[in-house]
Amino acid sequence: MATFSPSLPKTFAALSDPTRLAVVEQLVRGPASVTQLSEPFDMARPSFLKHLRVLEDAGLVTSSKVGRVRTVTLQLSALNGVESWVQMHRKKAEKRLDRLGKFLEEEQKHD
Repeated sequence: MATFSPSLPKTFAALSDPTRLAVVEQLVRGPASVTQLSEPFDMARPSFLKHLRVLEDAGLVTSSKVGRVRTVTLQLSALNGVESWVQMHRKKAEKRLDRLGKFLEEEQKHD
């Protein structure tokens, strides 16, 4: 049974692409125009806009247009589900490692 937010698979799918992940990394520094965001990538504008659309559909970014400039902003709250999921699995793994460590200590005492 799934113990994660229904939006988590969409978030991971959006972040799984290197271009989209790089855009998110860039937006961590603050909002940027589509032109600024697309500069580092060697791709046609329509292709880059598809990447932005995937990020927007996943709720990771929002955009607003003032005049001719479209500005994209990272929605940090959308990453909360990822953080919670990672922490949950980290805690489970740490508990398993702790149990393994205790077991190995006991085995050493018996040798």
